[in-house]
Amino acid sequence: MTRLGDSVQRASQLLAQDLSSDETVERLLAETGSRRYMDLSDLPAKDQAALIGARAVEVLPSVEKLAEAIEEKAAAGKGLHVKLGIDPTAADVHLGHAVQMIVLSRFQRMGHDVTLIIGDFTAKIGDPSGRTAERPALTDADIAKNLAGYQDQVRPFFDFENVSFRHNSDWLGSIGFAQLISLLAQVPASALLQREDFRNRLAQGSGLTMSELIYPVAMALDSVELECDIELGGVDQLLNMQMGRRLMEQHGQRPQMIAAMPLIEGTDGSGAKMSKSKDNYIGLTATADDVYGKIMSIPDRLMVPYLRAWTEWTDAEIDQAAARCEARTLHPMDLKKVLAGEVVTALHGAAAAKSARAGFTAQFSRKSFGDVGTLPVVDAAEHGGEGIAAILTRVLEFTPSASAARRIAKQNGLKLVVETDGGDQRSIVLPEAEALRPLGEVVSEKLAEADASGTLYLKAGRKIAQIRGI
Repeated sequence: MTRLGDSVQRASQLLAQDLSSDETVERLLAETGSRRYMDLSDLPAKDQAALIGARAVEVLPSVEKLAEAIEEKAAAGKGLHVKLGIDPTAADVHLGHAVQMIVLSRFQRMGHDVTLIIGDFTAKIGDPSGRTAERPALTDADIAKNLAGYQDQVRPFFDFENVSFRHNSDWLGSIGFAQLISLLAQVPASALLQREDFRNRLAQGSGLTMSELIYPVAMALDSVELECDIELGGVDQLLNMQMGRRLMEQHGQRPQMIAAMPLIEGTDGSGAKMSKSKDNYIGLTATADDVYGKIMSIPDRLMVPYLRAWTEWTDAEIDQAAARCEARTLHPMDLKKVLAGEVVTALHGAAAAKSARAGFTAQFSRKSFGDVGTLPVVDAAEHGGEGIAAILTRVLEFTPSASAARRIAKQNGLKLVVETDGGDQRSIVLPEAEALRPLGEVVSEKLAEADASGTLYLKAGRKIAQIRGI
C-alpha cells in the first residue's frame, strides 16, 4: 500500500468516530495535515492523474490522457513539465487564490517539474478574464511588491524553494512588431472575440483595448517558450490556456494538457465568487481566530466544496463525512469545526487551531451571552439616532461598509437578542430595510411587538454587542 493509502486508512477510522471530541479531531487533523508534505511519488500514474482530476473542473484532453503522459515520462525517467502563470496584480490574496497552489503542490510532491511564470510583462497588460472594465496599468515597483506579498502569503500551501521561476518579459519583451503581426495572423479574430466577458463588455459599451484582446496570445506564448506538458489555472482561464494549445501546435509542438481549477464561492453563500470587493473572503493574513470564526459562519452546503478545495482529504473521505451528516450520525457543526481546524492548521499551525477551537467553543457554545465576558457596548442614549448599519461600521467596527451590514441582514444574520436573567434568549431577526433605520426606533418597535424585556444584544453574523441605555 502507498503512503497515502496508509494515511487514508487511518483517517477513515477516525472519521467514523465521535468528531465532537477534541482528542479525535486533533488526531484527525494531525493525520490529514501531514499529507501537505507527503511524498506522493510512489503513486501509480493512474492514481496521480485521478488525484489531480478529482480537484479539477476539467482536464483536457482527459484524465486518462494525463495518466498516459505521466507513465510515458516516467518510462523515460522524467516527470511532467507543469506550468502555472502568476500575474502579480494585488498585494493581498485570500484562500480562493490558494486552490491552484495546493494542486500544484501535489504535482510537485509526485515528482514532476514545476515552473512558475511570473507575468511581469502580461501584468502590465492586465488579464481581462471576468472583468467588466479595463484593469489599471501596473508599474515594475507594483509588480515586485505584489509578487513578494503573494509568495509570503501562499507559502503555507506550497514549497517555493523547489520550483523554477521564469519572467515572461524575458521573451515577450523582445518581440518586434513584424513578429507580432506574423503571430496574430495565425489567430482568427473569432477565437479572441468568442469570450463571453468580451462580448458582454462590447454589448454594454464598455472599453476593450487591443492589448486586452491579445492577452491570451501573450499568455499562450509562455507555453510555447516553455514547451510545457500541462498548464494549471482557474477555470476562468480556460480559453487562455486553450490558446496555448493552439499556438503550440502551430509551432510544431505537442499541445499542452490543461487542468482547470474551480473558482471558490464566497463565505456569504450568495453564489458570488470569493473576492475582497464583495467582502466574502478569508484573507491569508487573517488571525487564527478570525479564519476559524469565518469558516464557522459559512452555510453548511459550502463545507464539501471547501473540503475539496483547501484540504488533502480524498473524495472517499469527504463522501464518508457527508454521508454521516446526511444520516445524522455527525452534526454539521462538528464537521465544520474540523474544516476550520484544517485551514487554521495550514496557515498558523496545530497549536493555533486548537486554541481557536477552544476559544470558539467557549464563546459560542454557552447559552448566555452574559457568560462570554467583555463584549462591545453601544450606548443607545448616545447613538440611538444613528442607523444600525452606521453603528455596526463606525461605532462597533463590525463590518467594513454599510453595504456589508445590509448583506448580513439580507441573509437573516442581523438580530436583536433579548436575554432574561435566567439566560433564556429570544431572537428577533431584523430585515435588510431595518439596517438603515435608527437603532432607537427599531429597538423600541421590536421590543413592543415582541412584548419582551431583559438584557439586549445586537448580533451581526457571529459578532455580538450589548445595547445599553434603552
